[in-house]
Amino acid sequence: MLNLTQRLIAGCVLITGLFAGLIAVARPALVAAGEFRLAIAFAITAVVVQAGLVLIVLWPIRMLARDAHMIAQGNLEHRVEWSSHDDFGVIAAELNRIAVRLRDLSDTEAGRKQMEFQLSDAVLQSIFEPIIVTDSKGHVLKVNQAAAEILGEAATDRMALTTTPGGDKILSAIRDAVAMQKPIAAEGEAAMLPLRIGKQARSYRLRTMPMRDSEGRLLGTVTTLEDVTTLQDTDRFKTQFISVASRKLRDPLMQLRRGLYALSQGFGGALQPLQTDLVTAASQEAEKLDDLMGDLIEVAELDIGKRELQVERLRPLPLLHQVRDRYCDQAAEKHIRIEVKAFADISLVQADRRAVRSILDNLLSNAIRYTPPDGEILLGAEEIKDYVQFTVRDTGRGIEAERLSTIFDRFNAFSDTGTGLGLALVRRLVESLGGQIAVESRLGHGSTFRFTLPVSVAQTAHHPVEVG
Repeated sequence: MLNLTQRLIAGCVLITGLFAGLIAVARPALVAAGEFRLAIAFAITAVVVQAGLVLIVLWPIRMLARDAHMIAQGNLEHRVEWSSHDDFGVIAAELNRIAVRLRDLSDTEAGRKQMEFQLSDAVLQSIFEPIIVTDSKGHVLKVNQAAAEILGEAATDRMALTTTPGGDKILSAIRDAVAMQKPIAAEGEAAMLPLRIGKQARSYRLRTMPMRDSEGRLLGTVTTLEDVTTLQDTDRFKTQFISVASRKLRDPLMQLRRGLYALSQGFGGALQPLQTDLVTAASQEAEKLDDLMGDLIEVAELDIGKRELQVERLRPLPLLHQVRDRYCDQAAEKHIRIEVKAFADISLVQADRRAVRSILDNLLSNAIRYTPPDGEILLGAEEIKDYVQFTVRDTGRGIEAERLSTIFDRFNAFSDTGTGLGLALVRRLVESLGGQIAVESRLGHGSTFRFTLPVSVAQTAHHPVEVG
């Protein structure tokens, strides 16, 4: 397709060619009549007129094109100067109108964005908890006043943050959130950032969330430091109170159990049937209370660091066989089949034997309790990188979705007959051994508990001569 300029030039060339052709055809006649010079002059005049028409039309078009280009480039203050009221004047007026509308829209959008920015910044600064905002590459973009107070100048300096107490954990959480693009909200001691403000030592819980746009693209991260100093102190006080109370109550409970046992064995004389039932029920409740206090003491010892772990190298397969043998009679009563699935040459784990036994006992006893007759339970172990992952899978009734998030909390309602501390103890034991625990379940389709333990690294034994 030809543009307007090309069409005008082509028209001029066509008209010139027509005149040249007419002169060539009529030349003999014009020569005979003595009018040839007149024809040449007429043709030249026609060409000049056509060229003038082209320039007259082309010049305003080029001027309007230049003005439109300047407006399109963002110069919205530019105006087209045109005095005539012809078609070109109409085009010039419309270009000016477009420039004014674009300027107004730009001012409105800029004002709206500025207001949104000021509002978001005000919201960020008004939040009491320290907050750090980064881009999609982990570079710090914004910190609120609370973060600046506890981190100082290092809050906005990535290099300085690495040498600040707790800064390495913050950067690690940001890197993980950017890499995995999922929330990083570690629990327990791994999430605590002990920082000192003046003469006060504070503890913060670290949480990092990825930010995405409407299409799901990663924009950056938001890191929040939740001050849990008071909660931590309260929790420590409760743990110590429970530990002391449980120990003080254990001796009276032991005497009570001994008395009930003596009565049930007839040492106090023959019992009537009703008396026998009452003593049996009391003995069962006393045993439950003893289990509860035992779990309370064990959890408290883990929380306050009094329990010493005897770490050694353990083979996973014998551990699974041993827990199956301990519960085979209980499973047989319900016609439940327990299968062990693990390779004999799987790597050894670095763990405390008593702790691993407690972990497996709690998980397997729960599986048997909630698996219906003729069900199946799988005990498995497999090596995953630097860890061995243990699995306890059952075909029981499963766990409701709303209870999964609190399944490892203390006194959860998962166990109707237990102490409610079993799974909380399991989690604390697994974490104290350097592993992690997780659960997958769907109501009516059973449950799967998985926990990891670190692989034991063999130590090379050197002969005394080699050591020197």
